[in-house]
Amino acid sequence: MYLIVGLGNPEPEYSRTRHNMGFDVINKLSEKYNIKVEKKGLDSLYGTGIIENEKVILCKPQTYMNLSGEAIIKFIQFYKISLSKVIIIYDDIDLNAGDVKIRKKGGAGTHNGMKSVIENLGTTEFPHIRIGTGKPIEKQNLIEYVISKLSKEEYESLKDAIDTGAEAVSQIIKNGIDNSMNNINSK
Repeated sequence: MYLIVGLGNPEPEYSRTRHNMGFDVINKLSEKYNIKVEKKGLDSLYGTGIIENEKVILCKPQTYMNLSGEAIIKFIQFYKISLSKVIIIYDDIDLNAGDVKIRKKGGAGTHNGMKSVIENLGTTEFPHIRIGTGKPIEKQNLIEYVISKLSKEEYESLKDAIDTGAEAVSQIIKNGIDNSMNNINSK
């Protein structure tokens, strides 16, 4: 069983923000694979289904971004999921807007949600998918940048990255992390 987690803040208040790219990828997977993400429990909204012949849990923690790890560890412990089958999807200002990168492991950088995940899991060794949102312009407040609503044009420019993020999840499940990294990271 895979646990697929998108990081974000509760919708609809934070919908269509850079910080909710992880939720947007979960929403895309939900639509593509007809997995309803409506169950409430373990501090999350979640749903179960099948992707590439594997049972999955799609999860959107409702703890707000900076406490995401608290919800994720509850799923891992309750369902006894191996860290190699936990995929975390999140926004990354250190990637150009629209770029998508898969990593086997790695630190949080400036991302507080990932800091919470790493702290709660006690490791950096789990697959994650980074959705590039680009950096704020000079002197723009970082928090305001990541949680402010995107214009229609800005959101449209990130839709391909959301689709690629969903495709990355499917590829990791079907082809493994190394093959998926070679394919997605070279785009």
